[in-house]
Amino acid sequence: MASVGSVRIFHADEGWGVIDGPDVPGGCWASFSAIAMNGYRELAAGQHVSFRYEAASQDGFDYRAVKVWTDGVEPPDEPPTRVGGSAAYRSMLTLTFDAPHPDDAAGSQR
Repeated sequence: MASVGSVRIFHADEGWGVIDGPDVPGGCWASFSAIAMNGYRELAAGQHVSFRYEAASQDGFDYRAVKVWTDGVEPPDEPPTRVGGSAAYRSMLTLTFDAPHPDDAAGSQR
């Protein structure tokens, strides 16, 4: 469900806040991960936003935002395509196995 409202409070250091709107009595809990924008994701108290929400019990609130945007036009759900540049997060894992020891036979113990 989509709605409009304003940010009651946003704890940037903790990454969450509350949005008030006519469709979400008592407020709607919002995580930074639901904010649809590039770069650092945060909202400011009093800021007008549009948002999609779901009924859910989240930290004492009956509603949870699943997508929040600020320019009035809902952005697409897929992440923007990167052209060049680096990813915000990159990880690599390399596993190396040693050759079995000649004295190791199935079921034997050293």
